[in-house]
Amino acid sequence: MANKRDNKRRGRLVLLAAPGALVILFFFVIPLAVVSGEAFTNGVGAFVTIFTDPIFWRGLAGTLVLGLTAPAFSLLVGFGVAWHLSALPENLRTSLMFWISLPLTFSGLIVAYGFILAFGRAGFITLSLARLGADPATFSGFLYSPMGLAFAYSYYLIPRVVLILLPVLVNFDRSQIKAAQSLGASHFRALADILIPQIMPSAVSAFCLVSAVAIGAYGTALALVGTQVNILPLILYSRISDTGADFPSAAALSVILLTLCTLVLAAGELYTLRRERHEALS
Repeated sequence: MANKRDNKRRGRLVLLAAPGALVILFFFVIPLAVVSGEAFTNGVGAFVTIFTDPIFWRGLAGTLVLGLTAPAFSLLVGFGVAWHLSALPENLRTSLMFWISLPLTFSGLIVAYGFILAFGRAGFITLSLARLGADPATFSGFLYSPMGLAFAYSYYLIPRVVLILLPVLVNFDRSQIKAAQSLGASHFRALADILIPQIMPSAVSAFCLVSAVAIGAYGTALALVGTQVNILPLILYSRISDTGADFPSAAALSVILLTLCTLVLAAGELYTLRRERHEALS
């Protein structure tokens, strides 16, 4: 009887897991296998072509700049927003989180056009600053640089940081800060010595997550700068667009980009795992 119950229970678990397994199979495993097979059509020739192309190395440098600046800015702003929200009443915090999470529903193209309307050469903010003496061409030119892309990406990366950090900060005991201040520590010193170490695993996870998103995103960058800025997603787009048909190189570049994003996410998970083991031993 016990074996029959166990078999029925396992059967139910298999049925429950089947839809998710099919989604992973058809939308991740099979596409990844096809792309990887295309990348190795000529052995490692496609990878040799990629690694000997100076455009790739410039694109990698631009991608790394974008993948570091956008998450760093998003983490700083997101932490401040999450820290403020954690001190608010639950009903007000829930209402504000609705508006903060709204950018996550927008397409990258919509975000790009919004920034063009606001910060482009004829944008509202640009023209407003021009009345104060700013040069519209210089100011709007910032938007079409890797740093400008990082600023635009932060629009939908900050909500992700807030969603990750907010539960940790809500459960944080603020009396620890007051106790440290009563012993003579300044406010910033108390935050650095008490709060930051406790939220560091979540902060690192948030940084790595939004970094992977920034590294792999291309919709906003494509709408803002086309292919004028060298980053790997736009180089990949140029390889498979109407002007290019080098599918093995595009597949190899896809594998490299996927590997880069995976390494970033793995670094965050590895840090969190080591931190948890250290805390368990201590």
